[in-house]
Amino acid sequence: MIIWLASYPKSGNTWVRSFLNSLLFSKNNKLNLNNILIDQFPNRRHFKELVKDLDNFNEIAKNWITAQEKINIDHKIKFFKTHNILCTIDGNNFTNTKNTLGVIHIVRDPRNVITSIKNHYSEKNYDEALSFLFDEHNFVGRDLKVKKDKYDESDILTLIASWQVHYNSWKVFPKNYHLIKYENLINKPMDEFLLLSKFLTKITNINIDKDKIIKSVQENDFEKLKTVELNDGFREAVKDKNTKNFVPFFNLGKNNNWEKLLEDDIINKIEKKFYNEMKELNYL
Repeated sequence: MIIWLASYPKSGNTWVRSFLNSLLFSKNNKLNLNNILIDQFPNRRHFKELVKDLDNFNEIAKNWITAQEKINIDHKIKFFKTHNILCTIDGNNFTNTKNTLGVIHIVRDPRNVITSIKNHYSEKNYDEALSFLFDEHNFVGRDLKVKKDKYDESDILTLIASWQVHYNSWKVFPKNYHLIKYENLINKPMDEFLLLSKFLTKITNINIDKDKIIKSVQENDFEKLKTVELNDGFREAVKDKNTKNFVPFFNLGKNNNWEKLLEDDIINKIEKKFYNEMKELNYL
C-alpha cells in the first residue's frame, strides 16, 4: 500500500522525504541527501512494460492504477513523492483507496512558492513565475522539445495544474489524510514532525521511538540541509536554463519572505486568484 507525499512543486516535499528517510531507513537516523529511499510517482520505470510511448501522457494516465497495482503486489508499505494532481483523466483515476494507505499533503503559502518556482525553473521574472503558478494545464517532468539519448527515470509528464487546483484536488482524499504546512516546518519543526510521526504510527502500527524522531529532526534542520547540499551536492538539483550552473535546491528557507521580495501587483494577483484557499489555510 502506498503512502503519498503529495505537494505542488517547491512546497517542502523533499524536506519531508529527507526526514522520513532519516527516521525510517537510515542507520543511526543520519542525513543522506543523495540516498533518499523515497522515489517519485509517476516514474518511467513503472510504465516501461505497460506503455510503448513514455512521452504520451494519455497512455500514462490509462495505466496509473495498473502501475500502482504492480507496485503493491507484495502488499508492503511504500512511500512515494508525487507532484501530480489527484485527478481523473478520461475515466482513469490517478490513484484510489485500494492502492493508497494514506496521504501526507504538504502545502506552502503561494506567495512564497512563487519565488522558489522562479529560482528552480529559471523563470525570467515574477510575471513568468506567476503564469506558472496560475496555469491549470501545467505539466512538469519532461520537456517534449528537448530530445535526449538517455532519460532520467523522473523525465515523465506529470500534471501539476495550478497551485489552486493542486491543493483542492488532494485535500479531499477520503482515507488517512494528513496536512503539513511548510511554514510549520520552518517555525516549529519538532512539533510538526512529531505530529507526522504520530500519524504514521496510527496508520501503519509502526512504533517510532521519540528519541529517533528528535535525532531525525535535528539531522534535517534546514540550514544543515543547505550545508550538506553545498558540500556534497544533491542529485535532484537542476541547472539554470541560462547559466547552466546548478541552482541550489535548499535555497532561502526563512529568508523567502514574500513581504520583502514581491511587488504589490504580484501579491494582489495571487491573493485575488487564490483567496478562498489561502483563507482556508489561514494565509489571509
